[in-house]
Amino acid sequence: MELLVASAIGALTAAGVYLVLRQRTFPVILGVSLLSYAVNVFLFATGRLVVNRPPILSDDAAGYTDPLPQALVLTAIVISFGMTAVVVMIALGAYLSGDDDHVDTRPGADT
Repeated sequence: MELLVASAIGALTAAGVYLVLRQRTFPVILGVSLLSYAVNVFLFATGRLVVNRPPILSDDAAGYTDPLPQALVLTAIVISFGMTAVVVMIALGAYLSGDDDHVDTRPGADT
């Protein structure tokens, strides 16, 4: 189970870094989203990967899972969704005003 989660985190991180290094706006936005998903999976995995355990310790439970990483991931998902919407709107406005979606300035381009 740990190998599968670690591989998923590695794949999400590699794809996110690759997309962030692109020269267009929307692949960069997708790359940042993939990196945030990788961080969310990493935070979720820090609470130990336990199956069929309650998040609260009770008298009849043999063990419990840590609810703090679950709360952190839920909060991070909401924040990253809102920030992705803001960045998409800023990128769309920049594309519509400049008719180009390059992230960097190219030599010979009108500035």
